[in-house]
Amino acid sequence: MKLNIALLAGDGIGPEVIDQAVKVSNAVAKKYNHEISWSPALTGAAAIDAVGEPYPDETHAVCEAADAVLFGAIGHPKFDNDPSAKVRPEQGLLKMRQKLGLFANVRPTFTFPSLIDKSPLKRERIEGTDLIILRELTGGIYFGKRGREDNGDTAYDTCTYTRAEIQRLAKKGFEMAMSRSKKLCCVDKANVLESSRLWRETVQAMEKDYPEVTVTYEFVDAVAMRLVQWPNSYDVMITENLFGDILTDEASVISGSMGLMPSASVGTKTKLYEPIHGSYPQAAGKDIANPLATVLSAAMMFEDFNLKEEAQAIRDVVNKSLSEGVVTEDLAEGGKSYKTSELGDWLAKNI
Repeated sequence: MKLNIALLAGDGIGPEVIDQAVKVSNAVAKKYNHEISWSPALTGAAAIDAVGEPYPDETHAVCEAADAVLFGAIGHPKFDNDPSAKVRPEQGLLKMRQKLGLFANVRPTFTFPSLIDKSPLKRERIEGTDLIILRELTGGIYFGKRGREDNGDTAYDTCTYTRAEIQRLAKKGFEMAMSRSKKLCCVDKANVLESSRLWRETVQAMEKDYPEVTVTYEFVDAVAMRLVQWPNSYDVMITENLFGDILTDEASVISGSMGLMPSASVGTKTKLYEPIHGSYPQAAGKDIANPLATVLSAAMMFEDFNLKEEAQAIRDVVNKSLSEGVVTEDLAEGGKSYKTSELGDWLAKNI
């Protein structure tokens, strides 16, 4: 198979972890006789520095022409520490999601047998956890009307959803539940928010089309508690943009490290694959960042191309590295640690 992949390294540790995912992907392609053409493009702070825009039209054209997008991370302290900045790296991420039609973020959460005792949560609470949070990406408070009033002393952000936006996300949730354990949880705040009441009534109306799926409805604050108490009671969860942003980061601690969790963003056009961690600017250029989440995101990409054996080869070599202690310093706990680039080389060689 010939694949054209857009490569958006982004900021901070993005370029370093992306390089390792490329090494591993190229090793898989060579082993299974595929051909990958990589098309690099700028985004985030790197794009602002170069052209003044966090998601340039040139980058969008590269993404639209690609079969998929492999993405690193964006963000830089010089923007985080300047509340008056008019252009920010994160604006590029929102623009990219909107222009590429990436309305659903798929975030799996699972445990690694060799790391289960490194999680801050007790083994008996997390063992067997295998859940997916499906987060709506292009609606809600991140895209609603916002502004300042009263000479800047009052600020507002508006959470807006249409029934159609909820239906397309929920449809993917129901379909995913059908392929798994036929359990779906709709996470909202329907006791307070009108937008959440629309979510709940929309999903309830869709239940008749998926009679085999058992649907539950839970408030987001209760889920935030139960997610660290009984995570293996969940399977597929669907929720709006802000709630999903928070819950998925909370869920990442179940595995023991945010540096291990992959994700995919899907929608109407090109699919995008990325680690769930941020740009981690403190580690940028030090060759110490954990690349495994990005490597596993590449595995999700191969899986979606229906290259299941190739995807499993990546997952197997990641599990091998963890069980044999071939890890970066965040997981070494005083033992031998490998540089980001060394781990990428080891993974590629072992494939």
